[in-house]
Parts: sequence; C-alpha cells; structure tokens
Amino acid sequence: MAAIDTLLKHMVSRGASDVHLSSTFKPYLRIHGVMERQEEWPVQTSDGIMAMLTEIMPAHNQRQFEREWDTDFAYEVAGMGRFRVNVFHDRFGAGTVMRLIPSVVPTIEQLNLPRALREFCYLSKGLVLVTGPTGSGKSTTLAAMVDHINRNRTEHVITIEDPIEFIHEPIRCLINQREVHRDTTGFARALRAALREDPDIVLVGEMRDLETVEIAIETAETGHLVFATVHTNSAATTIDRVIDKFPAQRQNQIRSLLGDSLKGVVAQTLCRQIGGGRIAAFEVLVVNIPVASHIRDAKTFMIPSVMQTSREIGMQTFGEELAKLVLHGKITPEEAYIKAVDKEDIRISLENNGIALDFLKNKETAGPDRTNEVQLLISQLRATLKERPDDVNGLNDLAWVLSTTAVDALRNGREAVRLAERAAKLTKHEEVGALDTLSAAYAETGTFRRAVETAQQALELANEKHLAEMIGPLSMRLKLYRDGRAYRDV
Repeated sequence: MAAIDTLLKHMVSRGASDVHLSSTFKPYLRIHGVMERQEEWPVQTSDGIMAMLTEIMPAHNQRQFEREWDTDFAYEVAGMGRFRVNVFHDRFGAGTVMRLIPSVVPTIEQLNLPRALREFCYLSKGLVLVTGPTGSGKSTTLAAMVDHINRNRTEHVITIEDPIEFIHEPIRCLINQREVHRDTTGFARALRAALREDPDIVLVGEMRDLETVEIAIETAETGHLVFATVHTNSAATTIDRVIDKFPAQRQNQIRSLLGDSLKGVVAQTLCRQIGGGRIAAFEVLVVNIPVASHIRDAKTFMIPSVMQTSREIGMQTFGEELAKLVLHGKITPEEAYIKAVDKEDIRISLENNGIALDFLKNKETAGPDRTNEVQLLISQLRATLKERPDDVNGLNDLAWVLSTTAVDALRNGREAVRLAERAAKLTKHEEVGALDTLSAAYAETGTFRRAVETAQQALELANEKHLAEMIGPLSMRLKLYRDGRAYRDV
C-alpha cells in the first residue's frame, strides 16, 4: 500500500471531494464545498509530499514535473476509487490536490440534469460545449451524458482527457478513452487523429488552444457529434470566448461556422445546499434559428433575451434556476446571489418572488452617507460646463450622476435627459458612453420605451466596436429598463 493511501482513506471516510497537501501546512479537505484543516495530521514538508507522490506518479509525469513544475495524472486504489491528481510547485515547495472520482458513473436521472442535455445526447452531429469554473462538475455532467449514449445508442465514442477520470465500459457503444501525455501528446493531435479513427462521437476534455478549438469545430462540421469543455461563466460569453481565440481577420468565418455547427452550450456552477452537500445550477442555451443568426451577425449580446423567451425548448438562465433553487428551499438567497453571474438579474428574480436580499440591505445601511460627496461632484461638473458648455465628457458625466446617483434628493431626470441628449448629438450618436447615459436618463424620467431603444443601440455599437467590457453592463441595464426599473450607480 502506498503511503498516501492512508490519507486518501481518511478523505473518503469524511466524505470529502478533494484533499490538499501544501508544504509547511497541515492537510486540508474540501467537504461539501468548504475547506477544513485536518488538525490531527502533521504539517507537511516538501520532501515528504514528494516522497509520497513519487511512489504513485508515472515516470512520464515525473519528467514533466521536473521540466514544467506541474503535472496531472490519475491514481486508482482498489476498493476505494480513482483520484485525479494535480502536482504543483509553489513558494514553499511541492504541493498536490487529489480529487475523488466516483467509481460508478452517475446517470442523467441521478444528477437531475436539464432535459435539453438528454436531447443533446441524441444529436447526430454538431458541437455541444459544457462550461463553468474549475470544480463546477463539468466532467461529471459529460460522463453522465456519455453513459446515457452508451446505454441508448450504438456508436463509436472517442474521449480525449487529461487525465482520464470516469471509466466507461462498453455497453452498446465502443468507447476508446485516450489520455493526454500517456496515449497521445496533446489534445489537438489526438483530435486530428480521431478523424481517421471512424468516430461517431468525440469528447474533448478541454479546448485549451486555438488549434484544438479549430479542429473541434471542423470535426463537428464534418458530420460528427463533439462534446467539449471550456472555462467561462455563462452560455453567451462562451461563444464570444471561442470566437476571440481566432485572429480578427478570421472571426467572421468562425461566426459563420459556429452558427451552423454549434448546437448547445451548458454552463454550470455548484452551490452549497441547505443541510449539507452541494447542488448544481445550470444555464442552458439551445442554438435555434434566432441564436444562430445572432452568432453569424456578431450580435451575441442579444442571446440572453432569446434565452428568456425560449423556455419551451429547454433554454434556461442562471438567474431563473438559482431563484428556483431558493424557492424550493435548496439554497439560501445569499448563496444564489454569490453564485449568480448577473447580480442584478438574480436580485430582481428573487424580489419578484417576494424574497428580499436582507444581507444586501444591511451592507447598504452600513455604508457611508455620500450626499456631500455627490453634491461636490455635481458642483464641480456644473463649473466645468459653465466654462465649456460643449464639453462632451462634462455633459455626459453630469447627466450620469443626475440619472443614477443613489442619493434620491440629488437626482434630476429632466436635466439629465437635456444634458445627455446634447452629448449624444455632439457625438453624432456614435459614442457608446453617451448613448448609455442617455438611456439611463430616459429611464430615470420613466420613459422606458426610449430607454430600451437607446440601450439597444448602445449595445449594437459596443459590439461593432468590439468593446467587450461594455457589453455586460449594458446588457444588465437593458434588462432593468425592460422591467420598468431605473439604474442606480451605488
């Protein structure tokens, strides 16, 4: 028995998902998403950690670690399970994180996956992306989908993983699982070779580089079903991330290819469940005709709106699903807010269901009174405009403050509209910031139809000018205006 097996046995007995060993620290376990220091275990040294790891680490991983200072491999203990191992080096020395991989592949039913994911399993070709932060359960979701295919279809499945996690025994499908650095030198090489191996379905553990992304899209285009993972936070941003990997001169071509080949995007996150354990929340994008059109036309910022109106075909947003988990008593409102990508969206969803985010109110109450600060800023901006009446920045800044300040007594929507309209006119309605401010000013006066139209125009312009940092905030404010709510810059 390897020396590290004793610690792994302790990890499994505690119901932990991960064990962390770092030089000069005691071991930590992640239990139900919470890190817990194991006080009964001694402080680990770099030499001690390396001695335990060298005993179980394949030779090629030892060489890789010596060259690159980190490596990944899988380790199996009979009667206990398989573990995904990452070895790294930090300022104190060697360290490792070992994650338990269940010996039995969970089913779609056991994981309670959205129905759209089951439907993705019956596609004959196309690209399906599963996304989310590290540790969000992407590998488990994909394993359940491959298992469903294995039980219900008769296909040839090739998986390319780093390392292999869940083991799939053939049931109705032939499944070849290849591990990067053991069975192949890299994702791109294995994916290119897969085209000559007569696959029906290919799973790519991670699309890390441009070459892998390009071959994955080509594979989907040539009549294969491709599942792959990427590291993004939401369905819509995943598409932009894939496109942005390509040089600017190729992005229009890639948009066209994705519009044809992309079939769905699943984003997920794990939430701490009331009473212990964790539960997954999913955002699902099904690529229908409107979504494909928005991808081709570089209007991905409009995809969230399509998702909100297409629930009947299986689409769902994080905000909706997190709110459902709160309403069903699965997670707390605070956990939903923390895990939400769009904070304003989840706040509105919960408040519409009669759930107040009291912890936010407490934070706001505890904050300083900004009346004097905002008054001084307004005075300074008025002084600037008195000297330079056509100063676009001054017009825009004053209009923004008068529209969005959290100090109720200092807001003046009518004046804000007048100033913002002048700024927009001076910039010939071609500056995103001026249009953003004008839409906020309209919303403050209650003219929400015009606020929506102007915010939509700002979004389209931001997309044309590739102002990625503006798209998220503009999309959030557009949702507010559609709901008949003004924006507050707190």
